[in-house]
Amino acid sequence: MSKFLIGLVLGLIVVPVCVYFYFSSGSAPVATAATPMPFEKTLARMALHARMDKEMPKSVPIAADEAAFVAGAKIYKDNCAVCHGLPGAPQTAIAKGMFPKPPMLMKGTGVTDDPAQETYWKVAGGIRMTGMPGFDKTLSTTQMWQVSLLLANADKLPPAAQEALSAAPAPAAPAVMTPPATPIRRN
Repeated sequence: MSKFLIGLVLGLIVVPVCVYFYFSSGSAPVATAATPMPFEKTLARMALHARMDKEMPKSVPIAADEAAFVAGAKIYKDNCAVCHGLPGAPQTAIAKGMFPKPPMLMKGTGVTDDPAQETYWKVAGGIRMTGMPGFDKTLSTTQMWQVSLLLANADKLPPAAQEALSAAPAPAAPAVMTPPATPIRRN
């Protein structure tokens, strides 16, 4: 019995001390190019799905119609495409430098196999330690539902929504070049 207690006490002390030194010594990978920590993906995925299952909405409050898809496409282009890409476009430089890599939502199955409620939860609150920001402070509830519906139906969008996703952005106004200021000479 005493060996068990000694082992238990050592385990309760040694494991936290080792974890502390792992992080405080700079051994934990923190750069986006570094390999993941042991069990990082497994533990993060488990925590994400457990939390999402508890908190995601049970129903979608807006209709999945063409107007919602077109509005969602505009929101997606303005807020999501820089990381998640557009149909037929290559991955952006920002996305290439992220860890974990953001999924290309308009290629393959993307999130079309996820319910809109799950995508809404991710859009609203973001996902910790992934680069996925929460948009609940910058987009309205309706806008978050519109982009969530767009993504849930990305494999079967009407032509108007497809066009909104592929349309080139409006050309930027030409930059006005001003000559540099002439330095004042002091003799």
